Amino acid sequence: MDLVIRHASLPDGRQNIDIAIAGGRIAAVAPALQVKAAREIDAEGDLVAPPFVDAHFHMDATLSYGLPRVNQSGTLLEGIALWGELKPQLTQEALVERALQYCDWAVARGLLAIRTHVDVCDDRLLAVEALLEVKRRVAPYLDLQLVAFPQDGVLRSPTALANLKRAIALGVDVVGGIPHFERTMADGAESVRLLCEFAAEQGVRVDMHCDESDDPLSRHIETLAYHTQRLGLQGRVAGSHLTSMHSMDNYYVSKLLPLIREAGVAAIANPLINITLQGRHDSYPKRRGMTRVPEMLAHGIEVAFGHDCVMDPWYSLGSGDMLEVAHMGLHVAQMTGQDAMRQCFEAVTSAPARILGLEGYGLQPGCHADLVLLDAADPVEAIRLRAARRMVLRRGRVVAESPRARARLDLPGRPAETGFRLDRCAGLARENA
Repeated sequence: MDLVIRHASLPDGRQNIDIAIAGGRIAAVAPALQVKAAREIDAEGDLVAPPFVDAHFHMDATLSYGLPRVNQSGTLLEGIALWGELKPQLTQEALVERALQYCDWAVARGLLAIRTHVDVCDDRLLAVEALLEVKRRVAPYLDLQLVAFPQDGVLRSPTALANLKRAIALGVDVVGGIPHFERTMADGAESVRLLCEFAAEQGVRVDMHCDESDDPLSRHIETLAYHTQRLGLQGRVAGSHLTSMHSMDNYYVSKLLPLIREAGVAAIANPLINITLQGRHDSYPKRRGMTRVPEMLAHGIEVAFGHDCVMDPWYSLGSGDMLEVAHMGLHVAQMTGQDAMRQCFEAVTSAPARILGLEGYGLQPGCHADLVLLDAADPVEAIRLRAARRMVLRRGRVVAESPRARARLDLPGRPAETGFRLDRCAGLARENA
């Protein structure tokens, strides 16, 4: 064996488990493995999980905050307008540099797979070429999946459809869309039909920005589910955002959710951004802005969380931490039961891995040895603490390490305590359970 991780806790609740790694893949997972390896790592009871996966991101815009100016209103539409102002000023070198910097952030936080949308409405396809280059360069340590995204509308922008087809021919992986940004509801529905038919012809997946609106009558997800079934695309289609669902009539939703489930369409919510951009026209009470995650999960719909934006025209914050995303999703969706909190952890790990179709993802023998050792005992504690990533492994090789979260206390009337673990009460509770 090349490496053995000893005394690990796993996301499914198993404890004191050893993981043996050989040739970049997991060879065995069991208690007290009787194997020798070139290196051993003692997890000391901490959580070992497959890596984080971001199912929805915009890497062509990341780290461009303040260019050419700041989004003063903080709205989605000003962000789109800002991106339109920035596009003519973009250079391939700057795009590559910012994207590579973000990928470094991602790896350090155990995020080893990202689906990123890339704008194809620029006739130069500058961002497409830049991210194809980034995908090639990061392939040894990060899986990057690209979506051809017609930001200005595939029908609204005169050359968008031709550009999207060019992008797919160049090697972009997924067909995207934005039906709610077309001029009319009819145009939006037509864009869904055109794009799904093209994806079926090309044999590629579909991921559409769908109903990213507070309008309860924005119902393109229904059309997306219909064409998914009609074209036999089940299991290969995702609807991203779906924020109009937070305002839809409950009776209509009771019909819509089974339709989405039957079509095998996945849902990708973006908690940090949905809660920031939606409800901007409300006074009080303000709508939460995120789609109906618990209800979709209850219907058996695959649901993932995405980061969406980091320091770009739409969002001034973010760091590539998918535990922050899960933390916000948990709160916004009021998913505070034990099982629900674990579902939020799955929404940034195994669920998006399935949506992206990642090969060899998981903790079973034969899977790629892509792992994250977290400074936490279980998924719930990992979310609560936004736990430090003690180690990140790619194909069995340690590619990032971080120190545990510790503090030195020197309080009046009490002896100094060095190396105080910040989750000590939780740890004692576990020991006494």
